[in-house]
Amino acid sequence: MSSWLERSGFALGRALRSFRSGSSTSISTPAVSASTPRVSAEWDPTRASSNLDVFDLSDAELAERQITVTPMGNLELPTGEIIACDPLVTGTDRPALSRKIKPGHYPVSLLETQGRVAAAVLRFRAGTPVRWELATLPDQDTSTLKNDEAFGYPVDTGLGSFMDKTAMVLMSQQQDKLEAKQNYYDDVLAVEFESNQDRLMHHPVAGNPLNIAMFSSGWGDGIYSSFWGLDAAGTPLLLMTDFDVLENADGRESD
Repeated sequence: MSSWLERSGFALGRALRSFRSGSSTSISTPAVSASTPRVSAEWDPTRASSNLDVFDLSDAELAERQITVTPMGNLELPTGEIIACDPLVTGTDRPALSRKIKPGHYPVSLLETQGRVAAAVLRFRAGTPVRWELATLPDQDTSTLKNDEAFGYPVDTGLGSFMDKTAMVLMSQQQDKLEAKQNYYDDVLAVEFESNQDRLMHHPVAGNPLNIAMFSSGWGDGIYSSFWGLDAAGTPLLLMTDFDVLENADGRESD
């Protein structure tokens, strides 16, 4: 395993360029999986992402490719049911991902290049993925995808996130308390983002450990896919959302 993986506890990859219309998400499965997503054996994640090999890179190779790894902190997952989404346009009606992980707190890190967040990673176990799987919602089936289509979540405010499903409920409750002329970004998040650049571990309620990992979404608005990195036994090692900035696991700009 490369040293940057050992230090950070994870790595990341990249999402697709062509998506099936409609929104989608992914959820993680614990060391003990509560459910199995409907994933077609014929659907190949490398058709949707050219960046999965970034996990195999050494520190020196990452530096050569102008990719940096930045830890954000730990995400609280009391239910192990994960929502990956644009946090400002998503409500409590959005389901968690189809895989459920063991409840706990897990580190989030960002891959950055060209002054942008290229990917976000939520790490569950140490190790380098040997197999990849598209993160899906309960009603999504990869056997319905054609060519380089893939499911992903829509971003309309330039932000992506990871959170437990209970954190979504808590944030929604706080949004409901705002006055009619207020909005959650300008009146709650803006001050926090001022001192945290383009990433933030947001606590909807001060003093409550429930938090939400928020980060800028690469080039901005779009539709972005998430992937499960699995070990040889099919256990999730990480969940990664790719923001379509890297190309072939390389952050250098093309000539």
